[in-house]
Amino acid sequence: MSRYDPSAFPPFAVTVDLVVLTVRDHELCALLVKRGEAPFQGYWALPGGFVRLDEGLAEAASRELAEETGLRAQSLPGSLPAGQTPAGVHLEQLATYGHPQRDPRMRVVSVAHLVLAPDLPSPRAGGDASSARWAPVGELLGKEQGDGVPLAFDHGRILADGVERARSKIEYSSLATAFCPPEFTVGELRRVYEAVWGVVLDPRNFHRKVTGTPGFLLPSGGTTTRQGGRPAQLFTAGGATLLNPPMLRPEA
Repeated sequence: MSRYDPSAFPPFAVTVDLVVLTVRDHELCALLVKRGEAPFQGYWALPGGFVRLDEGLAEAASRELAEETGLRAQSLPGSLPAGQTPAGVHLEQLATYGHPQRDPRMRVVSVAHLVLAPDLPSPRAGGDASSARWAPVGELLGKEQGDGVPLAFDHGRILADGVERARSKIEYSSLATAFCPPEFTVGELRRVYEAVWGVVLDPRNFHRKVTGTPGFLLPSGGTTTRQGGRPAQLFTAGGATLLNPPMLRPEA
């Protein structure tokens, strides 16, 4: 180590960007913040920021989400298993983005994270964000490439990657329950799939599939009338992490 010279290597920064997805009013929505500073001042962007020297990536992701929006994605480090957060919030690494020109300030590598949660409250802006809002994913991405809302940096690509990760993972995993409250009906779970995939599913076929998949759902013993009509059975997420058979996405 005595011969190691850090100055012999070009310096660069590391950031975290957050694709925070929830279902609001039966639509898949993403959390955006409006940048209050240059570069891209006034543009909508994903929450995020620079990683500090004394923190890990998950800690940085949790801190940035709290600072810029007031939302909590993770409890104190070490108090919960990796990837688990209070109130059922799901946090995982998405991908790394490192194009040399992705940030006009300097060479910046971003480690993006995906956050999934039940219907979250309206966010509040903080840090270097002038405002924050939930926006429907369909409007942000558009139907064709280039039709969506221009976002700061390469956040349009990161958002698209995060949405596709969510759409793919609910096919073969129980991740769709992360969008639901602790107790939910089959109808509420179906609306999650419909919102994430952007399709309409047959209620009877869906009920048969999810209740027939081992370990996917567990009856809680209760019922609810919050959907109107007759009482509907309540379920909780089962212990299965992988679905067999998978819930295949309908072809477009």
